[in-house]
Amino acid sequence: MMQRSYVHSSEENISPVNPPLVGEGQHPDKMQGHWVLARAGKRVLRPGGIELTRQMLDALAISPQDSVVEFAPGLGITAAMVLKRRPVAYWGVEREPAAAECLRDRLAGTKAEIVLGLAEQSGLPGACATVVYGEAMLSMQSQEQKNRIVTEARRLLAPGGRYGIHELCYSPDDLLDHLHHEIQAALSKEIHVGVQPLSRSEWIRFFEQNGLKVTWSAEAPMHLLQPQRVLRDEGLRGSLRVAFNVATNPKLRHRIFAMRQLFTKYREHLRAISLVGQRESTNA
Repeated sequence: MMQRSYVHSSEENISPVNPPLVGEGQHPDKMQGHWVLARAGKRVLRPGGIELTRQMLDALAISPQDSVVEFAPGLGITAAMVLKRRPVAYWGVEREPAAAECLRDRLAGTKAEIVLGLAEQSGLPGACATVVYGEAMLSMQSQEQKNRIVTEARRLLAPGGRYGIHELCYSPDDLLDHLHHEIQAALSKEIHVGVQPLSRSEWIRFFEQNGLKVTWSAEAPMHLLQPQRVLRDEGLRGSLRVAFNVATNPKLRHRIFAMRQLFTKYREHLRAISLVGQRESTNA
């Protein structure tokens, strides 16, 4: 059953984020990679870092006239950035009950509604949004599931609405098939979730095939776990928090070092990409 939490107040009083208890009691070796990072205190879990997220939000041009839907808001970092732009409405669609509860606590005192549901079947009314976006989620889905999620995004968008993504990207466009499959298998094994990124041209074609005209794109290095990126994303205090948690928890350290080693190994062939597409201005 769909659950909602809706509170009205100033966007300025966003409470500090605490890691959601997803996988509580589960050994770190069994947890999905993004929740391992969250347990270590990592708050920004997007492949292109906070800067690429900022660029995407600027390209989406969210204003007080917009109604916004976010798929899989996770720890709510981007949600807090969006709420500072004072949209008329914000819905976060989160499938993990523990993450949804964490979001309700974090966004208490803001104009936000958290819906417990699936990105491909949100339960929200059609054409309710002028902006829909999701980060670090489509890369983890099969092609069929990607299509279902984008179909739902189009259903939620009013004609002329904007859809944004921030995802993993293969590089170069003509990456050899054997490397494509090698990277996909290695990432899926280490992160414990199926990983199926696309190349830049494939992401653009994917948008176009789903009735979205690409109006903006940008890329960034996939440096999620590099010290310089961690410092930029988390700040000094947050970086020290992550370093302390990793140093004092051998199980987390083992998983995080293995992920960083994998990202480093394939650094020439993995990038972050963000796209914004516009739905046609008809009811088709």
